[in-house]
Amino acid sequence: MPILKFNAIKANDVKIFSRELVDELQRITGSPREYFTLEVISSVFITDGTEAEGPPIVEVRWFDRGQELQDKAAKSITRHVQSAGYQNVDVIFTIFRETSYYENGEHF
Repeated sequence: MPILKFNAIKANDVKIFSRELVDELQRITGSPREYFTLEVISSVFITDGTEAEGPPIVEVRWFDRGQELQDKAAKSITRHVQSAGYQNVDVIFTIFRETSYYENGEHF
């Protein structure tokens, strides 16, 4: 944890910036490298009955770290995704409550 899910962003592009992105997010959050999960979602987007290019969206799921750290993380993620040629990147945060997140049957 944190979990980053990349939508409408190519896996090869995520591979290119993933190391530097996690390095930066580690510094921002203080979380160990092994806590980060990056996933590329493969989806088909439809507009008016035809396949279309989807908007680049990064979903971040994590425990609340306050607005300041969240803002820094959003800027970092946006910068790295834009460096791969994507524009208008949306970053969406879902905040987990510790009592709703279980690891091996135990909540945090």
